Amino acid sequence: MTVAGDEMHALVERLYPLCRSITGDGVRATLDIVGEYVPLRVHEVPTGTRVLDWTVPQEWNIRDAYIADAAGKRVVDFAASSLHVLGYSVPVSATMPLDELRGHLHTLPDHPSWVPYRTSYYKPEWGFCLAQETLDALPDGDYEVRVDSTLADGHLTYAEHVVPGQVADEVIVSCHVCHPSLANDNLAGIAVATYLARSLAERTPYYTYRFIFAPGTIGAITWLARNAERVERVKHGLVLACAGDRGHLTYKQSRRGDAEIDRVLRHVLTASGRPHDIKEFTPYGYDERQYCSPGFDLGVGSLSRTPYAGYPEYHTSADDPGFVSPEAMQDTLDVCREAFGVLDRNRRYVNLSPYGEPQLGRRGLYDSLGGRSDAKEAQLAMLWVLSLSDGEHSLLDVAERSGLPFDTVAAAAGALHDAELIKA
Repeated sequence: MTVAGDEMHALVERLYPLCRSITGDGVRATLDIVGEYVPLRVHEVPTGTRVLDWTVPQEWNIRDAYIADAAGKRVVDFAASSLHVLGYSVPVSATMPLDELRGHLHTLPDHPSWVPYRTSYYKPEWGFCLAQETLDALPDGDYEVRVDSTLADGHLTYAEHVVPGQVADEVIVSCHVCHPSLANDNLAGIAVATYLARSLAERTPYYTYRFIFAPGTIGAITWLARNAERVERVKHGLVLACAGDRGHLTYKQSRRGDAEIDRVLRHVLTASGRPHDIKEFTPYGYDERQYCSPGFDLGVGSLSRTPYAGYPEYHTSADDPGFVSPEAMQDTLDVCREAFGVLDRNRRYVNLSPYGEPQLGRRGLYDSLGGRSDAKEAQLAMLWVLSLSDGEHSLLDVAERSGLPFDTVAAAAGALHDAELIKA
């Protein structure tokens, strides 16, 4: 069943045409659509605002852009794809020969039919991205060049969605909303985050889950700068990116390497039998590097399928809705659900009858296992929980040490707790 997968893919297709950047109306339009699925609190941070060591830049918006030949035919057209314009291009209206224009053109000679994704956020520049085969077909001569854009004081926009939990301690789930027409990087991440939020809202989780939809780098930095007082509440976190390609799952550990979220993802991926990779932290990639910067050092890892730059279609027009699949997004969502299910139930207990093995039979605990196909495993889980319930070991410790499934261990702990043999 990939019902959610199909719906997530439809969301990717709906978001795909929008021109997003680190600021601007494309981000707002994206958040408006996401807000139809989950309620969002949208934040607008003015240009010039100091955020840690950075400053919120001017806002960029674009209405039209093209290169036209002498006959007026558009040979490169922003209306056909938002990738055709160098991100943050300043306005230009000129006529120039092809030789001069070439200095502003970006192609992928190794993939001549693909259009690259390029930006110039912090350097005033203009340019176009096009297929190499399109460029090769252009005859010498003069071309009309127009970029109808504005770069002016405005705002940086990001949004949050909160799923209230039983405690105020938080898990953050972060994804970037700054890329234009790129399906895997990162519309799939946005879609999975949205449906994960909806799934968590169907129950009352233990932790409070805060979903952050923000532009890459500057957005996460802005969130951290504006939430310094709440950072101490963040106990775990996950960055979602490249969540929909057909490669197997990859988990990049937090800077700590031994954060609880790291252990949970390692356990869930290994126990599931899914092909997967576990990567060490590096200070390059997505916004995990902001959350894990040494001043914050949050326990935030990153979950993706094929990692960034690990597939040829990365940052090209080939990363379209056909490149991502409902099945892959469903699988990513399922792993997130499984991981947060473990995180929410991972408790430490104290054995209330620690001197010798308590008599489980007279408490009906053995009888409750009658007829279960996993009765012996469930009985063994009870003994392991009793043995390691010393206030120091968590249920994840029990599962890892015993080799038993976490769900079996958690069920055993629930039965022992109800029998008043252990307490949290």
